[in-house]
Amino acid sequence: MMQNARAIILGVVIVIVLGLIFYFESQKPRRVVPEGAEIKIPDTAMNKEEKSKRYELAKEITTPDGFINTDKISVSEFIGKKVVLIDFWTYSCINCQRTTPYLNAWYEKYKDRGFVIIGVHTPEFEFEKDYNNVKTAVEKFGIKFPVVLDNDYSTWTAYKNRYWPRKYLIDIDGYIVYDHIGEGAYEETEKKIQELLEERKIALGMNEEINNDISTPTGIVRVDSTKPRSPEIYFGATRNTYLDNGKANTVGLQNLPEPADIETNTLYLSGSWDFQDEFAENKNGQAKITFRYQAKNVYFVAGSENGTKIKIIKDGKFVNEQVINEDKLYNIIQDSEYGEHTLEIIIENPGLRAFAFTFG
Repeated sequence: MMQNARAIILGVVIVIVLGLIFYFESQKPRRVVPEGAEIKIPDTAMNKEEKSKRYELAKEITTPDGFINTDKISVSEFIGKKVVLIDFWTYSCINCQRTTPYLNAWYEKYKDRGFVIIGVHTPEFEFEKDYNNVKTAVEKFGIKFPVVLDNDYSTWTAYKNRYWPRKYLIDIDGYIVYDHIGEGAYEETEKKIQELLEERKIALGMNEEINNDISTPTGIVRVDSTKPRSPEIYFGATRNTYLDNGKANTVGLQNLPEPADIETNTLYLSGSWDFQDEFAENKNGQAKITFRYQAKNVYFVAGSENGTKIKIIKDGKFVNEQVINEDKLYNIIQDSEYGEHTLEIIIENPGLRAFAFTFG
């Protein structure tokens, strides 16, 4: 009788223990797929331990200087919930501007499927630290995803970044599993987004379709990277190493003569110019900028407090006139073919602040 009682008690204890084990196991998050759902395991799927040996964890946004399209945002709030793309950009960068249509397309396409973009705006020039300037650019470029101002480069430094633009993809476990520098690789990047969204779907036990088509945004400007292209040219004393007919890397006023000869990818200024760290400002009317470039399109980062009219001449022929006022990127030459040409910019009145030439 005693043995039967013990056996019954032991059986009850075993049932209770098994029940407790089942309960606690059921409470753990796990990677499951709803019954009947199609299972798509990404080729690079790894568990957290394997990822930790190969990838770095995402870095948090640090000391933000403002937010656009959001009240506040952090990377950590999305870990375990969404796939995150961090995009480092600055609004006067033509490479960033050419990338933006793809970012906009991806955000609209996948934002309801567990995807978010955080645009980290790290300024190249002092005027790009101004909140209103950045907000105006965000609106102009049709950016709907959250943007964070990184004026002190703290988030840029945390990611050990050195380039505009640069994209980092962060998976649901919080690891940086992909990054791309500069323009291009749009199809590759979008396929990686799709792969990470599939991984997220499995991890969260969700049953939803991911659109695996490749986006084809409109209004994009294509650049042929096989063609010769002039390097980025800076006017300010800190980086004006291509200046030929003046003293480079020198702050202060210089009176510069017309160049006798013109060489390709060499900067010439004529007239009276005040060189500051980031820009050169003409102090007299009819001052001139001369540059022989290799490219299809020419872009000019410039500004003026009171507005300055410039006349643009290519290979000795008048192209157009433009008024430079707000600090931004101006498109001054648009051609259909790549080539080598001589650009002259005649500045009708004092006050133009020239920051940089970029080419495409």
